[in-house]
Amino acid sequence: MRATCTFQAVRPQTLGLIGLGAIGGSIARQVKQPGKGEGITVIGWSPEPAERALAAQHGAIDDAPARAADVARAADLLILAAPPAANLTHLETLVASLKRGALVTDVGSVKRGIVALADRLGIGARFAGSHPLAGTHRYGFEASRPDLFRGAVVYVTPTADGANAAFEITHFWQDVLEAEPVLIDAALHDAQLAATSHVPQVVASLLGDFLARHTPPGSSFGTGAADTTRLAASDPALWTEILLMNRDEVLPALRGLEESLGTVERALEVGDAGALTAWLTRAATWRRRLG
Repeated sequence: MRATCTFQAVRPQTLGLIGLGAIGGSIARQVKQPGKGEGITVIGWSPEPAERALAAQHGAIDDAPARAADVARAADLLILAAPPAANLTHLETLVASLKRGALVTDVGSVKRGIVALADRLGIGARFAGSHPLAGTHRYGFEASRPDLFRGAVVYVTPTADGANAAFEITHFWQDVLEAEPVLIDAALHDAQLAATSHVPQVVASLLGDFLARHTPPGSSFGTGAADTTRLAASDPALWTEILLMNRDEVLPALRGLEESLGTVERALEVGDAGALTAWLTRAATWRRRLG
């Protein structure tokens, strides 16, 4: 979906980032690469002074104010790139500091709460949530990349009266960061991500916990165990927030997972090769189509 945009900061003169970890740092680094980011000043804030200094040393930001409010006052487009709960807090505390006419987005993987908060704060017309499907199990600025968003799907979730802001933020992701933005309702986003992202994280961590408790010391692991547990190395504090914030969608999805697990358990109990093959075939067919 494309629309004619009136907000000149689709290519903002000043881009502000609250959070300089893997996602925020990657946004900054990609904007500063030769290409579509010319002319954009990037200012960023992190609660960790060392992270601000590291981002500046890598040329990812032009300025690193000591206070988040200084970023909000200067930015034409403000991106909240902290963990989800912190983004909610930042939105509340920074709303009074926003530059007149500035747009705001975030990059969290749960959208209903922050979209509703933007409406309650009276900035719904200037806000749209974002969620780039380009995460990594690594975290911190050291995990950032200058090409993380090229070709990546980015969900953009409008507020009740923020259609224009959503289109403008969509254009920023597409035209500056070369991503593939998709407009989606926040509630639909959270239901979909519960199944496609949050449950896979639970499964990887479940397997990691199982292997940690049940494999003898010094055991060797093949690529299968390494591949299927990659997400288990993700930041536990971040995923605690995500799972709790989206628990009303994650819990039903987990019950569906229990049903699938029950299918293979019953097949093994009675030695039903046909049921076991059908279960494995359904999974294999889906995965092969995914590519």
